[in-house]
Order: sequence, then C-alpha cells, then structure tokens
Amino acid sequence: MFAAADAYDRHIGRYSAALGRELIAFAGVEPGVRALDVGCGPGGLAGELVALLGPDNVAAADPSAPFVDAASARLPGVDVRVAPAEALPFADDAFDVALSQLVVNFMADPLAGVGEMRRVAGRVAAAVWDYVGEMTLLRRFWDAAVALDPAAAALDEGRGTLCTPDGLRSLWARAGLDDVTVTSAVVEAAYEGFDDLWAPFERGVGPAGAWAVALASEPRAALKAAFRERLVIPDGPFTLTAKAWLVCGR
Repeated sequence: MFAAADAYDRHIGRYSAALGRELIAFAGVEPGVRALDVGCGPGGLAGELVALLGPDNVAAADPSAPFVDAASARLPGVDVRVAPAEALPFADDAFDVALSQLVVNFMADPLAGVGEMRRVAGRVAAAVWDYVGEMTLLRRFWDAAVALDPAAAALDEGRGTLCTPDGLRSLWARAGLDDVTVTSAVVEAAYEGFDDLWAPFERGVGPAGAWAVALASEPRAALKAAFRERLVIPDGPFTLTAKAWLVCGR
C-alpha cells in the first residue's frame, strides 16, 4: 500500500513540507485551532499541521485508499478518512480552517469541493502550482512533451484556469468566501541527479508520469533526453525551484 506513497514522495512530495509550511503561515494557522487537510495524499501537509497543532487537532481526507493508509500510518492519532473533497464526512463548522495543497485543480467539481471546505471550516486556504510559469519540474516536462507530440497538451495541468490568481479568486468568491487574498510562494527540492528526478515518471506518478509510461520505449527515451536538456542541470546533484499560488478566504 505504500508503493504509491513512496513514488509520490520522490516526485511532488519533495516539495510538500516546505510548501505546507508556507500555506500554513499564509492561512494564519496557529496553535489551538482545529485544521482539516483536504486531499491529503500520503500526509505531507497534514504532517506539518501535526507538528504545529498536535494530532488531536488535525484531520484529513483523500479519495485514494492507499494514500489514506499511508497517511494514517505516518500520522498516528490523526483522523484520516477516505473521501473526496466534494463530499467531506465531517459536520458543519467542525474545523477552524480547511486547507488543500495541490488538489483544487484535480477536484472533479472544484466549486463543490471548495464549497464543502467552506461548510466545515470558517477559513479556507489552498495552494496550486504555477503550472503556466515557474513550477520548473512540470513546466519543463510538458514543454518537452508537447514539442515532441502536440497531443500531450491535453494533459498539461497549465491549460486550466485554476492555476492563476484570477481563477482562484473567482472560485473562492463563487464558493461564498469573503476577504479573499492571493499570494505566491517559491519552494525548492534537491535531487541526487537527473535519474533521481526521472524515476517517479517511470512509475506513472501524476498526469506527467501517466503520459511518460504510456509511450513506447523509443519516444519515451526521446522525451527523457529532451526533458533533461530543457532543465539545464549539471550531471551531479542539483535543486529545482517551484512557484505556487496561495489563496485564502473566510
């Protein structure tokens, strides 16, 4: 059950703790409040909430049972449930704040999902990658993929409106939230080398990984080479930066 969690940890999970701390600070989460992590994955953001609030004041939900199992094992004492954002199994106003990290643009119905977060909490905050611009890892991947095969554009996360400040402000307002603010945060992740970065793509993690593993060996090798070239990285260890948009409302 932990294979998916391990693959995620080596992919986007490398950025989770640092981005989680940025989101927590932006949302004004302080000791003494109760917080819910919506779309918790294997528990990156929830872990940062536990460090600040303690396990008794943190709950989490995710539609993936393997991720819920991994989060539960990693975060003893935290109430982690299998549930989509659009149908949270918690009472009205059960939390002071609901947070969602890198999930809003993947919700089946973002308006319903944010509406559910509003129902269960007085404050609602989220982080979404700046897919169009400065999320280096994914932007360079999709630029390489589309250059080799224009059909890849259909899976590029940057094609949506929910990775822009205006799109997030509009969604939060339509969900009935007030005092909406948006800011940005830049975090980074370290890699031992390009093969360390590429390995999760070979395991099909995320839309980018799904695209990569669906390719035959020759076009996949071409994609790997083109991706590496666009990253402009050394042969040894390196770091990449990633920019996210943060939104919060009451």
